[in-house]
Amino acid sequence: MLPFPDRLQAGQLLSRQLEKYAGRRDVIVLALPRGGVPVGYAIAASLAAMLAAIA
Repeated sequence: MLPFPDRLQAGQLLSRQLEKYAGRRDVIVLALPRGGVPVGYAIAASLAAMLAAIA
């Protein structure tokens, strides 16, 4: 069993640990397309940061 019900919730919980980066213009969240985009999206949305998917 995974510790999170889905990747979106995992990103939301992780973003709490990254709150000190919220609102900064120099922050970019990088996400791997193979399952990392939902996590990265949740983090970027929470921090008001840019999101980039990398291969």
